[in-house]
Amino acid sequence: MTILASIFSPGVLITALEMGCIFALVALALFISYSTLNIADLSTDGCFTLGCAVCCAVIIKLSGNPALAPFAPVLALLAAMATGVCSGFITAFLQTRLGVESILAGIVVNTGLYTINLAVMGFASQLSLLKMPTIYAGFKAVLPAALQGFSGLILSALFLAVAGILVMLFLGTRLGLSIRATGDNADMVRASSINPAFTITVGLCVSSALTALSGALLAQYQKGADINVGTGMVTIALASLIIGETLIGKGSMPRRILGVALGSCIYRFAVAVALRFNLPAAALKLVSAIIVAIAISMPAVKKWMAFEKRKAAARRPKPAKGGNL
Repeated sequence: MTILASIFSPGVLITALEMGCIFALVALALFISYSTLNIADLSTDGCFTLGCAVCCAVIIKLSGNPALAPFAPVLALLAAMATGVCSGFITAFLQTRLGVESILAGIVVNTGLYTINLAVMGFASQLSLLKMPTIYAGFKAVLPAALQGFSGLILSALFLAVAGILVMLFLGTRLGLSIRATGDNADMVRASSINPAFTITVGLCVSSALTALSGALLAQYQKGADINVGTGMVTIALASLIIGETLIGKGSMPRRILGVALGSCIYRFAVAVALRFNLPAAALKLVSAIIVAIAISMPAVKKWMAFEKRKAAARRPKPAKGGNL
């Protein structure tokens, strides 16, 4: 009972939901690139770290200016998203203009971003935002005392809700429908006088902007950035995406976006539960890999269970027709 009480304590649940909402933005980005455009964008890890690094660098730089210091957290988010757009544009340029395969383009950009991230961080492996203004601290200060304990969750959920609504509205526009059609059949889109290179570029730019925004929010939430913070982010986002699709299914656009958020929160809660068993820090990557493997295999397991259920039903003896005379 003591272990269960510690696992389902309010602190663990709130932290899991806060982290889930932040990382759900990466899952939402992967929803655009992977599920909608059918492109495996492996630059996600580097782009996430880029958002963290740029956010911390901008806040540290602007904090020395009394006129800009109060706006530094918001300007840092915008700067991170702008650099994310640049990362997405380069990835799309390699694919659409230079003929590089999507997987190789993502690997090339991700490799290059490692050095760029180090340069942004002043060639240091870590940056700290202690005693620096953050959007979470500012939001907490304006909330009533009764809600200050939930300030991180409220703000993270607001960012996720706004991003989800904007993505849903964007994918419902003419350009958004063209992006969705490009993922289904690029040749058909080309035959309809729509340039698939343009739609792929826009889709990857939006996706990378969301990834960088997630990294920037995490930097302000944890008050720091690390050069390796984005390692494995693409697999974590993919696991969150698959968990949501498995539980909620593929249906309308609002339902799929809700599934992305739900899958991310469930994944973060699973990681939080694993950490409550006093596992060493070195085992966290193994735990994450196991959770990802389980999440990715869930659709196949679900199909296998449905097949076994149908097979068992077929083997049952059928009742005789007509009954006894």
